Amino acid sequence: MVDAHQTFVIVGGGLAGAKAAETLRSEGFTGRVILICDERDHPYERPPLSKGYLLGKEERDSVFVHEPAWYAQAQIELHLGQPAVHLDPAAKTVRLGDGTLIAYDKLLLATGAEPRRLDIPGTGLAGVHHLRRLAHAERLRGVLASLGRDSSAPEDTEGTEESREGARRNGHLVIAGAGWIGLEVAAAARSYGAEVTVVEPAPTPLHGILGPELGGLFTDLHREHGVRFHFGARFTEIVGQDGMVLAVRTDDGEEHPAHDVLAAIGAAPRTALAEQAGLDLVDRAAGGGIAVDSSLRTSDPYIYAAGDVAAADHPLLDARLRVEHWANALNGGPAAARAMLGQDVSYDRIPYFFSDQYDVGMEYSGYAPPGSYAQVVCRGDVAKREFIAFWLGADGRLLAGMNVNVWDVAEPIQQLIRSGASLEPDALADPEVPLTSLLP
Repeated sequence: MVDAHQTFVIVGGGLAGAKAAETLRSEGFTGRVILICDERDHPYERPPLSKGYLLGKEERDSVFVHEPAWYAQAQIELHLGQPAVHLDPAAKTVRLGDGTLIAYDKLLLATGAEPRRLDIPGTGLAGVHHLRRLAHAERLRGVLASLGRDSSAPEDTEGTEESREGARRNGHLVIAGAGWIGLEVAAAARSYGAEVTVVEPAPTPLHGILGPELGGLFTDLHREHGVRFHFGARFTEIVGQDGMVLAVRTDDGEEHPAHDVLAAIGAAPRTALAEQAGLDLVDRAAGGGIAVDSSLRTSDPYIYAAGDVAAADHPLLDARLRVEHWANALNGGPAAARAMLGQDVSYDRIPYFFSDQYDVGMEYSGYAPPGSYAQVVCRGDVAKREFIAFWLGADGRLLAGMNVNVWDVAEPIQQLIRSGASLEPDALADPEVPLTSLLP
């Protein structure tokens, strides 16, 4: 039983923190719940920032986890626009930026991650962008619209061919990084009509996730929609004049004209508070994050961590994972809340994420880092982008699966991963064999 006079504090106003607060109340906790958010907006979900909201298909209010009135109704005490600046595990207190000192009985760190920064000349120019927060998406949405040609304007049919081409020339966005954020923003930018170049040091997009076997799928997809790729290179300088971006230079001597730049080179877990408090952390080379056990408890028995910042011992995959995707925040926050309430929790969700780019939708389940799998087996028509890819270990176990424009198969894929069964590649490749029939 949890004492009704206890205070549970959640640091982090994203999806994980908001769902943890919701779960505490739905599980019957009647003590104080305090949610500390360093942004002034109410907790919101991040996928729309590079998808529907950025594309102009979703309204701003659609991104919020709960209606603002819900927090008062659920008796969740909100501290908006107030970062937590100091954590004292011995005294069980958190100090906010305005000096407010908050005592807790148990604490959840859901501080998320922040965009990695380019460490090159020119990053202070006005046209250099990141995408992590709602304010970033609002700004970038306006930028993409301004870079794109006004499709309602009549095309110039007079004058020389050169003058007509000049009238059609749009603003140019250069993106550092061909990961999920970089590709989704590239797709959004093309939908507005902007010219796009993506610079990526690996030989294909998503090389560290999909490997060489399927990274090329996204190269072809984006090239068909007019995106230019420059592989095997990194930014060395962003060139500007009068505070504005003019071009990007890369380490192979190339120069790419640009009006705006997006740095999409990954995210770093926000561990400063945990580090200051002396909690165990994971080395950055191993992915970083706050080390937690399978119940999402940190090295301090009264402090938990969930979402992007948590590097958890995964009981099923026998690995320590830090997952930066929506589903992990959606499920990890509630799991941590239940653990805080004293329930027996073993957080063993299969990593899952999704992406939508142009007319291609995909879901990925599992964990198959480079070097961990022996082969990739495909079922369906890869050329038409209607297929399922399976990453198999040397022993035939399914490590991960990705369905592309094929739906209602994520659950059986996850069941096959959980089963640990050794699978026949021919059976996986055969569309006539139901995936559920392969379960032991």
